[in-house]
Amino acid sequence: MVDTDTAAAWRVSDLEKDTRWEFELDERARGDLLGALRKSAAPERNLLDYRRDEFDLGSAWRVIGEALDEVKRGCGVALVHGLPREGLDQKQFELLTWVIGLHAGVARPQGKATQYISAVRDAGTAYRTGTGRGYSSNAELDYHTDSSDIVFLSCYNRAASGGMTIVTSSIAAYDVMRKEHPEMLEWLHHPVHFSRQGEQAHDEGASVVQPIFDQADGRLFSRWNWNRVTLAQQLEGVPQLSETHWTALRTFDQIVRGPDLAYSMWLQPGDIQIVNSHVTLHSRTAFVDYEETASKRLLYRLWLAPPDSERLPQSWRDLYRAVEPGTVRGGIRGHSYDDVRRDYEKRQARDLGMKMPQE
Repeated sequence: MVDTDTAAAWRVSDLEKDTRWEFELDERARGDLLGALRKSAAPERNLLDYRRDEFDLGSAWRVIGEALDEVKRGCGVALVHGLPREGLDQKQFELLTWVIGLHAGVARPQGKATQYISAVRDAGTAYRTGTGRGYSSNAELDYHTDSSDIVFLSCYNRAASGGMTIVTSSIAAYDVMRKEHPEMLEWLHHPVHFSRQGEQAHDEGASVVQPIFDQADGRLFSRWNWNRVTLAQQLEGVPQLSETHWTALRTFDQIVRGPDLAYSMWLQPGDIQIVNSHVTLHSRTAFVDYEETASKRLLYRLWLAPPDSERLPQSWRDLYRAVEPGTVRGGIRGHSYDDVRRDYEKRQARDLGMKMPQE
């Protein structure tokens, strides 16, 4: 039986009582970030051309590094306050987010366009469709995990109303399922199909097959996305889930929404939230935007493979393409993966002492 008595198996009361997962950048740290940006930023450069050693983050990296350690080896979530938002336009703030990522890991592609950083804003996307994505809609999102080891979400603008961020420990939810519905637990270890939402690369199928929970080296890992599971059932050739299996999935999805497990927070301009996808689910409430374009809700999302990652379950290989620790893995390769993107990954992997996966 896997041990769920870990820091990652937190409840809401734990995060409220112990705020070690929250971090603050002081004036000096903010100055270090701005100084690094002003020294090396060039508006005409592609983000993929920047190198980690061009940016000395000074005292800011000590704080962000501690936050990352909490995400990887602690509770699985961190919130860093105080990024220098004022005085930076949207592109400069995007670059700042990217630069922090250069020190934290290898960025992973995020969709059909093979983009390595995504603007999280309402672009009118229909969320619950076969090609819909939540980050480009204003809809309430299902509790889910992203397709990377680590997720960065930096806030530039809040919405006029709504858009609250919610996180849940998938390990705590598993523990509740085991204690309250033990007869259903085995179904969370059975493989299910997750739709790729039409974003699959040329060598990938229309869906990913893996269980909700699996183990590696004595650790429990999770993957969940109700929307993608239900949409996969509409794909040709995907076997239909039994009613017993559906009941277990519905029960789990209700557990993760429970008031003692789901922790809500408002991301303020200048905040950056970091989560460990393997132990943390996240969601967002629906939102209404401002009328003025410059004030509309805007966050930047980075998916990262860190250099000190753990071994993943073999059942994660279909999605991550590699499961070995310290490997460039995860992401959505999409339709535009090319030599430029591959060269960035190889270069960044060398800078961080990481391995590229075998193709």
